[in-house]
Amino acid sequence: MIEIIELVNSKVNGFVWGVPAIVCILGVGLYLSVRTGFIQFRKFGLAMKNTIGRIFEKKQAKEGAMTPFQAVCTALSATVGTGNISGVAGAIALGGPGAVFWMWISAFLGMCTKFAEVTLAVHFREKNEQGDYVGGPMYYIKNGLKKHWLWLAYVFAAFGICAVFGTGNAAQANTIVASINSALLSYNLLPESSLRVTNVIIGVAIAIIVALILIGGIKRIGRVSEKLVPVMAILYVVLGIGVIVINLDRIPEVFASIFRGAFNPRAVTGGIVGSFFLSMRNGISRGIFSNEAGLGTGSIAHACADTDEPVQQGMFGIFEVFMDTIIVCTMTALVILLSGVDIVFGKAAGSELTISGFVSVYGNWITIFTAIAMCCFAFSTIIGWGLYGSRCAEFLFGSKATKIFLALYSLISIVGATMDLGLVWSISETFNGLMAIPNLIAVFLLSPVVLKLVKEYFAKQKK
Repeated sequence: MIEIIELVNSKVNGFVWGVPAIVCILGVGLYLSVRTGFIQFRKFGLAMKNTIGRIFEKKQAKEGAMTPFQAVCTALSATVGTGNISGVAGAIALGGPGAVFWMWISAFLGMCTKFAEVTLAVHFREKNEQGDYVGGPMYYIKNGLKKHWLWLAYVFAAFGICAVFGTGNAAQANTIVASINSALLSYNLLPESSLRVTNVIIGVAIAIIVALILIGGIKRIGRVSEKLVPVMAILYVVLGIGVIVINLDRIPEVFASIFRGAFNPRAVTGGIVGSFFLSMRNGISRGIFSNEAGLGTGSIAHACADTDEPVQQGMFGIFEVFMDTIIVCTMTALVILLSGVDIVFGKAAGSELTISGFVSVYGNWITIFTAIAMCCFAFSTIIGWGLYGSRCAEFLFGSKATKIFLALYSLISIVGATMDLGLVWSISETFNGLMAIPNLIAVFLLSPVVLKLVKEYFAKQKK
């Protein structure tokens, strides 16, 4: 059965992440960037001011909404996760160091794509039966495009539900298990023979905690995210900076391998990764897995924000992609490449490669801290994507389906904790690609609305 799943997924994945999909992802990002005058660079300072500056605002959100900061933390909790740790490691192992370059390119263009997604989500959102704000790709398709495009909203929501089970939960639970096992084994606190039982126990524990948080609604999700995200990000970045400082003399060599490997991966990987397109594909797909620009999922959290300014909330989208890929993903890549850890190119890798990078610099004791950081990253992602999935389920089946979805979603943690890593990532990648297609079509068609909102917002700011 597993062999059949792998074969079918491989065929679909090859089609979804083929040349047309890559061109579509980069093309829409470039198109939006040109039409907005590269707003992600032109207004970068304003984006940082509007986001970092609002972190310290003490504000209570209206009923059925989150504060703008809670909304961005919830979105960041879903983006700053194992994509930054396992995803980057996998991209380098399968695509060589050059894959990092293509992650950067997808991020620079993705800043504008995500800005457009968030702006549209807030502009076209609505309120559900409980009085909560709901929005995202399915709603800006429904409320922004003509009725004959409504089928596209249902396609997105259907693929969204499938994606959250893999990307949002199974892959994250797998990373939590891997990081905890690594810490326990490094101190000989756990015999390898008992790993399977331990993994099931950890999976059950994750499922229970996730269910308790998600059933509490968007207020509880927002409160957990705004506390968890800043702590985990600071801890991880501090550890990463330490690795960089210790290996400062190797930075020119590593950056040279990234730029050389982007266009000639064979020269860096010894011929194991010989395809330029393979390096590009892995960098872009894993970059999108991490920052979600083009998937549209992050905009679902932003639609919950207590704000009347879609463009102002859209600035958080620029901030998110910058923090997620340019800062955190780059940090992970430098930890792996600077530490000199042995990379088996052409073979799937995950968080264990990143952990090895930290261990080679700090020693075994660091596995405790990396386990804590990675558990926080992964757990916060499960919470964020749980919100996304519940909104997709609600759109398709009504509000009564939400609790059934959340129960199933929580149980997937147990499956993810015991699954094969390579298959989890591959299936997740496939559904991400399928979900991106309807969203990118909608964002492209609604780009005139984004341009109109941007023009009106900045005209108002001048006055």
